[in-house]
This record gives sequence, structure tokens and C-alpha cells, in this order.
Amino acid sequence: MKNLLVLPLLLFFTFSTTHAQKKVENKSEMKTYVIERIIPGAGDLTTAELKDISKKSCDVLKEMDSPINWMHSYVTDDKVYCVYQSKSKDLILEHAKICGFPADSVSEVANVIGPETAK
Repeated sequence: MKNLLVLPLLLFFTFSTTHAQKKVENKSEMKTYVIERIIPGAGDLTTAELKDISKKSCDVLKEMDSPINWMHSYVTDDKVYCVYQSKSKDLILEHAKICGFPADSVSEVANVIGPETAK
């Protein structure tokens, strides 16, 4: 009787582990990119303007229904640096074109370091 109870549990854990591994594998296929957008006066954009830009980006990402995710952006005086995860640089360029945003430089992140790297 115990063997009959163990089998469904084994199947469940096998499926769960396989499903989790597939999720990790799919995520690992995503590369991280930094996009430099030259936008004179970017640092002077209002909260409402930044909200509109963000909404447009999110709407286009939904329409594209592709493996691309916007993580966050840094706004400076005359530039915006965006961090995206995507399967390819081409998807990032397509997103920028549809949105009407400049993508002056798109660089794949080779590694990430920070204070914890020194430990």
C-alpha cells in the first residue's frame, strides 16, 4: 500500500523538478543588454512624461509577445540607459523602432560586478 502512495509522489516531484529546470533553462537563454539612448533634456522630463514613455514601452512589449523584458532604466541629463533581458539584440532594436525610441548603442552584458565581488 505504501508503494502505491510513493509512486504518485515520485511522479509529482519528477514533474515539478523537470518543470522548474525548464524554467531555469528558458531564463538562462535570455541575455542582458544595456541600451544607451541619447535624449537631450532627458533629465528634465516630468513625472507624467516618464510615465507616458514607460506605458508606451510596456504596451509595445505586450504587443510584441516576444521573449524580451524591460528591467529598469537610468535617466541622466541627456541620456537614458535601459536594462533589458532578451533573446536577441534584434528584438531590442525592433522594440525601439516600434516605440520610436532611439537605441544609439545596444551592448550585451558580459558580466556583473559590485562590492560583493571584492569579497
